[in-house]
Amino acid sequence: MSSTRTDSKLFGLLVEFETPAALLKAAEKVRDAGYKKFDCHSPFPIHGMDQAMGMKRSNLGYLIAIFTIIGAAAGLGLQYWVHSIEYPHIISGKPLFAWQAYIVVMFAMFVLFGAGAAVFGMLHINRLPRLHHPVFFSDRFSKVTTDGFFISLEAADPQFDLQKTEAFLREIGGAYIERLEEK
Repeated sequence: MSSTRTDSKLFGLLVEFETPAALLKAAEKVRDAGYKKFDCHSPFPIHGMDQAMGMKRSNLGYLIAIFTIIGAAAGLGLQYWVHSIEYPHIISGKPLFAWQAYIVVMFAMFVLFGAGAAVFGMLHINRLPRLHHPVFFSDRFSKVTTDGFFISLEAADPQFDLQKTEAFLREIGGAYIERLEEK
């Protein structure tokens, strides 16, 4: 005896548009309707999409700047502690704190901390890795790598109401609407 389980929960809606221009206009309309939890999918970057979606500028640059300064300070502090406090040796008549010799290590730490902040900050801000996103289970979504233009709208959005949202997406030109289930 076998039983089928339907433990899937509605994640949201996936709507397809015909052209990049239609996707751009639809993104503006979705933003203007008050939706916050949506994403646009295209096989190539579309100029103006960030503004159409109402996205703010990323804070990643500030995070990188802070970590590069911390890295340079850590390089300087480590060398100061080693040469001036822990093992104080006067070499060739130079002072214990000869900062000019520390620039190479400071630069290396500057780059190391900045690169680490860029990679891990980007992963955190983009909530990656997410290898199980419900759009990956859609057969139509495979078109996004060649000629598909999609908006995925999450059911967790405060504005989301299944019937009203489906009607709204049809109204703004959605060619095909699919319900996405979390598995």
